[in-house]
Amino acid sequence: MRQIVLDTETTGLEVEQGHRIIEIGCVELVNRRLTGRRYHQYVNPQRAIDAGAESVHGISSADLADKPVFAQIADDLLEFLADADLIIHNAAFDLGFLNAELAQLEPEQAPLDQARRIIDTLALARRQHPGQKNNLDSLCRRYGIDNAHRELHGALLDAELLADVYLLMTGGQVTLSFDSGEQAERNLGIRAHRKLGARPPLPRPRASTAELTAHAARLAAIAASGGRCLWREAEDLEDTDAT
Repeated sequence: MRQIVLDTETTGLEVEQGHRIIEIGCVELVNRRLTGRRYHQYVNPQRAIDAGAESVHGISSADLADKPVFAQIADDLLEFLADADLIIHNAAFDLGFLNAELAQLEPEQAPLDQARRIIDTLALARRQHPGQKNNLDSLCRRYGIDNAHRELHGALLDAELLADVYLLMTGGQVTLSFDSGEQAERNLGIRAHRKLGARPPLPRPRASTAELTAHAARLAAIAASGGRCLWREAEDLEDTDAT
């Protein structure tokens, strides 16, 4: 089972207003394991970036001046995605922009959600955590994923974090096939479940002489009262077995 976790950054929020993609980040999962394969590309949108959007992702028009336009990277992107399922946080947003870009190509390409499964982690989080904040930062805190290095949004970084979130949300273990266990835990902010080492023997406290004397006196008092003293019967039985 091949899945691609995908995120984009854009020039603004409304694709209907002609806003476009400026960054695409993807990470690959195969059989619910991170393979280490990634796709990352900055894109020249050939239009201005809204100030509000730039404050979120920190990417300026000058940063993108020498980057390829979407038509130049479309084949590589589609080849990486192939027929994999897509995992996206707030999928309608990213798919709206990607499908708009694909529709402008010559020849026009089919929408990405036409013949593949789309997993929207925002919808999944809202079902699992109703009434709570379910943005990526909140989910990272909830699942113990270290995102302290995330000062600005970035498509590749957010895709990597979302992959960790998705696997933990759906009960999977997050590991890197090419990384050591401890390093993967540090990178992904996950606590490992380790077997406990050998434990020292438990202490076996023994009764003092005074306690034994008080115990015997108590048993004798029970027997003298005519009651049945089960403890003394058990001791007598042990003495019989020992002989």
